[in-house]
Amino acid sequence: MKRGPLVVGVTRGEPAGVGPELVRKALRVLAGSIPVEVIGNTGKVRPGRPTLDGSRAAKTSLLESVRFLKQKQWAAVVNGPVSKEWLRRVGFPFPGQTEFYAKAFGKKADEVTMMMIGPRLRVALVSTHLSLRQAVLRLNQKDIIRSGVHLVGVLKRMGCKKPRIAVCGLNPHAGENGAFGLEERKIVMPAVRELRKRTKLRISGPESPDTVFWRAYRGEFDGVVALYHDQGLIPAKLLDFESTVNVTVGLPVVRCAPDHGTAFSIAGRGSAKPDSLIAAIRLAHHLAKNPAK
Repeated sequence: MKRGPLVVGVTRGEPAGVGPELVRKALRVLAGSIPVEVIGNTGKVRPGRPTLDGSRAAKTSLLESVRFLKQKQWAAVVNGPVSKEWLRRVGFPFPGQTEFYAKAFGKKADEVTMMMIGPRLRVALVSTHLSLRQAVLRLNQKDIIRSGVHLVGVLKRMGCKKPRIAVCGLNPHAGENGAFGLEERKIVMPAVRELRKRTKLRISGPESPDTVFWRAYRGEFDGVVALYHDQGLIPAKLLDFESTVNVTVGLPVVRCAPDHGTAFSIAGRGSAKPDSLIAAIRLAHHLAKNPAK
C-alpha cells in the first residue's frame, strides 16, 4: 500500500454496517487521486447483524489508527461509522469517536470541537454527546469561545480569509431580550464580545436559532456556532445529509468522518451512497495539506 506524508488512513468502522461497502465505493470514485490506506477486519459477518467480534474489530482499528497517526504514517484519519451501543459492549468507554481521539491525543473533551462541514452549511458545536438538560446546565463562555475560534480556523484553512460567523442563542428568539431566559445576556453575549476581540472579525450573535441557519444557507454567514448537538446537526443534515463531513478540531492531527451512522437496515443491499465518506476523505486530505497556523 502506498505510503507518504499525506496518506489518509481510513477505518472501515462497524463491519456489519455500511462502512465496508462505502469504503469500496469511495475508493472506486477516488481512483487513486488521494493516497489512502484502509484498515479494519470485516471478518465473517452478516450485513445488518452486529456481533461482539465485529465490534472488537472496529475497536481495534481505532486503536491502530492512533498508532499510525502518532508514528506519522498517516497525515489524517477518516472513520467509517461505528455502533456506539456495540462498542460499549466490548469495553469502549467513550460516548463517541470524537471523545476517543481527544483522549488518545491528551486533550480533554472540552478542548476539541465537533464540526459539521457541508457544501451549504458549516456548523461548530459547543457541546456534543450530552443530554439536553446537561448541555443547558453546562453551557459556558469558555466553550462558546473555543468553538468559535476553531470554526474560524477551519474556515480559513478552507480558503475563507475573513469568515462571517454567527453564534446561536439558546432560547426561542435568542431570549427576546430576557423574556424567555437570561442565558443570552449572561453567557452568550459576553462570549461573542470576546470572540470579536480574539478573531478581529465581525461575529454576530446571539442570533435566533430558528432563522440563523436559513440565513447562513442563503449566504449571510460562512459558519454558525450551535450551542448543543441537535441545534446544529438537525439543520446540517437536513441541508447536506449526503455530503456533510464530521470534523474533530483541536487535535494535533486531522480527523474526519461521514455524518451518518452504521445504517444496519440497508447494510449489504448495495444502496448506501458513499458521498459523505468521499467528501470526508477529500476534506481530510485538504486540511492535511493546509495545517493550522
